[in-house]
Amino acid sequence: MKMHGLHFTELASTWDEAIPLGNGMVGSLIWQKGDHLRMSLDRADLWDMRPMKDIHRKEFSYKWVQEQVAKKDYGIVQQYFDAPYEDEPAPSKIPGGALEFNTGNWGKVTSVNLTISDALCEVRWANGVLLKTFVHAIKPTGWFRFENIDLRNFIPVLVIPKYEGIVDKSAGGSVSGDDLTRLGYKQGTIKRDGNTLIYDQDGWGGFHYQIAVSWRKVAVNCIEGVWSISSKYPSFKPMASASDVTQENIQSSFVNQFTSHSKWWKNYWNKSSVSIPDPLLEHQYYMEMYKFGSAARKGAPPISLQAVWTADNGRLPPWKGDFHHDLNTQLSYWPSYTGNHLDEAMGYLDHFDQNKDNYRRYTKQYFGDDGLNVPGVTTLDGTEMGGWIQYSLSPTVGSWISQHYYLQWRYSMDRVFLKDRAYPWIKEVAHHLESVTVIDENGKRKLLISSSPEINDNSLNAWFLKTTNYDLALMKYTFKIAAELASELKLYVEADHWTKILNEFPDFAITANHEMMFSPTMAYNQSHRHFSHQMAIHPLGLIKWEDGPASQKIIRNTIRQMDSIGPRLWCGYSYSWLGNIKARARDGEGAAKDLQIFARAFCLKNSFHVNGDQTRSGLSGFTYRPFTLEGNFAFASGIQEMLIQSYSGNIVLFPAIPSTWRDIQFSTLRTEGAFLVSATMKDKKVTTIIIQSEQGGVVRLQNPFEGNQYTIIHVSLQGKKSLGTICRLAKDEVIKIDLTKGEKVVLALDLKK
Repeated sequence: MKMHGLHFTELASTWDEAIPLGNGMVGSLIWQKGDHLRMSLDRADLWDMRPMKDIHRKEFSYKWVQEQVAKKDYGIVQQYFDAPYEDEPAPSKIPGGALEFNTGNWGKVTSVNLTISDALCEVRWANGVLLKTFVHAIKPTGWFRFENIDLRNFIPVLVIPKYEGIVDKSAGGSVSGDDLTRLGYKQGTIKRDGNTLIYDQDGWGGFHYQIAVSWRKVAVNCIEGVWSISSKYPSFKPMASASDVTQENIQSSFVNQFTSHSKWWKNYWNKSSVSIPDPLLEHQYYMEMYKFGSAARKGAPPISLQAVWTADNGRLPPWKGDFHHDLNTQLSYWPSYTGNHLDEAMGYLDHFDQNKDNYRRYTKQYFGDDGLNVPGVTTLDGTEMGGWIQYSLSPTVGSWISQHYYLQWRYSMDRVFLKDRAYPWIKEVAHHLESVTVIDENGKRKLLISSSPEINDNSLNAWFLKTTNYDLALMKYTFKIAAELASELKLYVEADHWTKILNEFPDFAITANHEMMFSPTMAYNQSHRHFSHQMAIHPLGLIKWEDGPASQKIIRNTIRQMDSIGPRLWCGYSYSWLGNIKARARDGEGAAKDLQIFARAFCLKNSFHVNGDQTRSGLSGFTYRPFTLEGNFAFASGIQEMLIQSYSGNIVLFPAIPSTWRDIQFSTLRTEGAFLVSATMKDKKVTTIIIQSEQGGVVRLQNPFEGNQYTIIHVSLQGKKSLGTICRLAKDEVIKIDLTKGEKVVLALDLKK
């Protein structure tokens, strides 16, 4: 892992190619703007949360929309609920500010390095000046240290967003980002007190944020400084101001703060590791897991479209930097489970639990029932923002989020979490789905109007009168896991009820050629970025490779059709997602190829995913570069799916490995059942497997030794080893080992044979 990171001979000249630093709450981008070093400063909860204009009118209801669809009078729906998202500047994530340092007489930059092992950026100039900078892993602070610098002219410049002035008419639209002046803020003020700069900015509705930076001389020709950003909302718990935070921390030192910072990162990287014989894929994997560690934390908001790296271009961020729950946030947390980063993923679920009352209000107001659903596009506190309402106000958004509650339970086996959080959430979502569906003339349960993101965009034709495979998969999955978890909690009456509802849904819409369709009335007949039609295959796993030939035919043919229609309207995340799907189909070559395309064509040099094909080589009809994170993190999940899978009930090692991969190793990847697994493959043979049970239970391992003889050694929690036993099973038979809590088992190929 030490060899991975970013290493350049010059600083980036644009913000989206900058060196990224972050801790889930605050973040920084290190780049060059003109003859100044620039540190873009951001905080995840800087939000203008004014209500979307006129959205909460009397027509705000799913029933009313159904009536307009039936009348084919959809223009009024678009006017009320779609147009404001595009027309209005807010609600929106807003940028913070930036620090600049005049480097005009320092000469050229000679090296730029990001070491991801300790999240430290170093920049050297020709005249010997050295910058070291990091965002503290667990504090809302960023540090910088300049060595070999002329102190006489050292004055940081705090650059603030332009909230007043002439409107930039070239700005506008949800993709390119609207002009900041449209927010209507009075420009904030900067005050200097000795070696401290403080910027105060008032926003909408009593919102206020502050940026502070303090610096001091610590040695001859050496300066250290610290910055922070704080936010304040009338209805949120108060926090320490940025100025108080910087004044407290400047009393410490760069070295002392870096010690605690690097300790966190050491622990983070010790959670798991991978080694694969593809330098491009391995490098991209580590960059994704670095960004995940920089963007996900308990106590911080979930990963939004850009997380702590809001666009530093003088505009609002693409798509308002909001929380898209119709794909983006879900994909962003895929690598947390197998990657053994459950704590970081818990921040995602904490956000939903904290906003549950708001979601209940929305569900009652829009759907008219007492269950639970989540808007597909939301503000910081979970309030709906509108947009293409087939997806931003979809009835099944809460179902996809429910999968993350389920995965947190299955990968942790934390029974307190199951009882107090996972099942209550899923139960309320199931109540909503039961209320919002009806029984049709054939005795099957359905939605009166259904959609499949983002098929037919936001037109009338985006609504289907027969339930789409997307909605159907999410609903069937919700009732399936509701029944499973109710049984786990011995709530058998509830489990029977959920099973009864589950059995009322129809089968999936599949063509005569065994291909998943968008809906019973529409085959997969167009290139599209969102593979919504095959949700039952991945990520939900309702149609599994392990189910046998019939399911395998559906999976293979669905993938073949997607490939044959082609990628004209795919985004970068489409390739990441397809890599996961092909790994589930045991297609190692295909998974590796799609992930390679993602890394090569849809990522900038700093590893940021930018949606469009940057090579302009026909890999997509999109060639633009709005930066979003979901494709990055879905990529990491794709690598994990190639190395280990456990969603079927059995642990399968190296299920989707290209034929050219001979030597592979990974350590402490996590599986369902709360098992930590390490494995080594040498010369295409699995030689060693170590499995530790975190909670106790029977591990079910699909035999990876190809019928060869192997030994089993048990290691107790106290480290005592039992005598090895010699075993032999046929290929693909299941090895079952009952482990107590904390117990470990080592399986090794018998090299004597």
